Parts: sequence; structure tokens; C-alpha cells
Amino acid sequence: MAQQLLAILALLPLALLSPTVRAQGNGPGVGGARAAALGNASVALAGADVWAVNNNAAALGDLRRPTAGGYAENRYFSAALNVAALALALPLGVPGGAAETGAAGPLDAGVAPAGAAPSAAAVAAALPRYGTVAFEARRFGGSLYNETRVGVGYGYRLGQISVGGRVDALQISIEGLGSRRVLLASLGGQAELVPGRLTFGASLYNLNQARVASYQNERVPTVLRAGLAYRPSRQVLLLVETEKDVERDAGFRAGLEYCPVPLLAARLGLATGSEQVSAGLGLRLGDFGLDYAAAYQQALGFSQHLSVAKTWGAR
Repeated sequence: MAQQLLAILALLPLALLSPTVRAQGNGPGVGGARAAALGNASVALAGADVWAVNNNAAALGDLRRPTAGGYAENRYFSAALNVAALALALPLGVPGGAAETGAAGPLDAGVAPAGAAPSAAAVAAALPRYGTVAFEARRFGGSLYNETRVGVGYGYRLGQISVGGRVDALQISIEGLGSRRVLLASLGGQAELVPGRLTFGASLYNLNQARVASYQNERVPTVLRAGLAYRPSRQVLLLVETEKDVERDAGFRAGLEYCPVPLLAARLGLATGSEQVSAGLGLRLGDFGLDYAAAYQQALGFSQHLSVAKTWGAR
């Protein structure tokens, strides 16, 4: 009986809230304020972003330098819906002098790339030989109800194809009633359909359909995502994506990123599943990055997202 009560109470807060809040719960959530500003249409975003560990681990294979990031989210001005996350990505076997080859990937920077686009051979020569490993710790909720997820991801790029995966330990806790813990696995992939222009991405979150409790066979959401990233020019990036929870209707997402100068990016996004619109800005100053996003849901109000990132190591 105690286990059944725990399962009911653990799922009740998510069942009573809107689809956008349920998706944040023990689903994949939002990886960084850049993704939030783009309506979370992030499965086809290429690397050079530490939050690929959450959005699509396959994109980690594009990172050439160690990167750490922090992310904070507040939904509808409620402390009970706060999210905080830390991430660290470590490329394995980066060739010397990689920085001279230009950007790590053609769709990855989040700001307008400077200079001419690097050749395919130059990009390939700059990639880490053994891929990139990344770690993320994330907490959602408040003192009465919260979820903690700790995961390790890996991404590898070979030519125009990238593959990746992630394993998570998820803990769901309710004050006074204890905790439940499960392990879940996810896979992702990306392919450059048109080099430098068009990338396809797909991911599957919780492919093992981890069970939260035996009562009513409650499980962590299994979520499939697929989308495209298209860059018509060096300053513009367009994204479209669909997401399908196996137990819910599919949703559509779209994002637009415009980079008027190499240091600045402006973003807009739309998500039909959560019925919200979003906008944000990104700033890059050397090895430091700052992103902010605000989203609006008609019934519940505003959400705010902030992420920072720091890259280091030899250029």
C-alpha cells in the first residue's frame, strides 16, 4: 500500500499540470536557453554546445574543446517548477591546431561564423578522434516534490553522420514519503543531408521504458523526436521538429535564429504541444557564452531561461 501511495503522489503533480509542465518533469526537458528560445526545436542542432548532452547526444561529436555550462529555468514564477542543471563536455583526442580549421560544424555555432566556411576536410580534421563524453546533473521541483537526473552521454561523428547515446539515473522524491529510482537509456543520431546547409536529427528518450512503480504500470515517458536544421545563409538558421510521447499526441516545434554580427544571435520559437511562443538572445565573448530566453503560455503565463557556458583549452 505504501508503494502504491508513493506512486500515485509522485505522478499526481504532473497529471494535474499542463502538457508543458508534464514534459519538463521526468521527460527530457529543455537543454539550455538557446534551445528554449527556439521552441526547444533542438534535436537537429549540431555541436559546439555543451547542452547537446540533453538535446541530442549525437551532436557532442562536433565539440573540439572542453566546455562547462550552467542552466536555470523558472516556469510561471513558481519556485515549485524551477529547474537547475550543470553540464560538462570533454572531447577525446582532439588534433593539435584544430582551431585554425574554423567552426567545428556547419550548423553549430549559435552566432554568425566569421570568415569563409571551412572545407569538409578541414572540419573532419578538427573533430575529436575518439568522440566526446559529457556529464549532466539536473534537478526539477521544490522541497515537497522533486526529480533529480544524473547522466553521462557520448557522441561521435564520422564524416556526415553522428551517433550518440546517454544513460541516466532518475530519482523522484516526495517529502515524508521517500524516493523511487530508475535507470533509463537514450539514443540519438544526426546526418548532414546537404553539407553546410541541411541537417537531419532524431532521438529516442527512455528507450527501455523504465518503470516508476508497479501500480498501474507507471513509467517514465518514452519520447521520440525528429527534425531538420536548415541554414539558407551564414546568418540565418531555421529549425522544424516533431515530438511524440508514445502515450500522447505528437507536437510540432519551429525555431528561427538570426545572427546580425558574429557576437550576437536573436531567436524566436513556437511549440504547439505546450502551446507557447518564445524569444531570446545569445551573446558570445571569446570563450564565454550567455543565452537568455522567455516563453509565454496563454493559460499559465511566462517562463524564463538562462544559461552560461565556458570553453577552455588550446585554440
